[in-house]
Amino acid sequence: MRHATLDELYAGLDAVRGAPVDMGTLKLIVRRPARGERDILASGILELRQGLVGDRWKPAPPSRGKAPDEELQVTVMSARMAALVAGGDDRDAWAQAGDQLFVDLDISEANLPVGSRLAIGSALIEVSPIPHTGCGKFIRRFGVDSMKLISSDLGRELRLRGLIAHVVTPGVIWAGDRVSKIEA
Repeated sequence: MRHATLDELYAGLDAVRGAPVDMGTLKLIVRRPARGERDILASGILELRQGLVGDRWKPAPPSRGKAPDEELQVTVMSARMAALVAGGDDRDAWAQAGDQLFVDLDISEANLPVGSRLAIGSALIEVSPIPHTGCGKFIRRFGVDSMKLISSDLGRELRLRGLIAHVVTPGVIWAGDRVSKIEA
């Protein structure tokens, strides 16, 4: 896979910024059943304790006095940003980002401050205060320039790497579902 240059990425940001503000679409659901595996789903179930059913994320048992961090259940990435770093609409390439939900919605901090909620299908999720950051895998899959952009001040403000959320109301979600912003 060819990685986009920093100039190409910046040139594509207008499309990312053009995402709907209040109501968008769930473009892709990805389950990660095991390390390195990705299943693209037509539908999924979001549960209070487990997040996306069948995903390898599970709350860890308390250890060394630390409780499991249940605010880390679900990751959400802008479908427009996924298309930008993946070089197009290849959903298999998007899935390599490692996120579970890809939405066509403005997920910036200004539009979705911590505590904001998103209604998706019959489920409701809440934006966590924990930032979503890139890692070595993201660099290998999408390039150093993609990491530079998502790590920049602008990248963090726009949440180009995505956001982390937890399930508030369990429910069924379908690719193509409406994603509605609910104010914090």
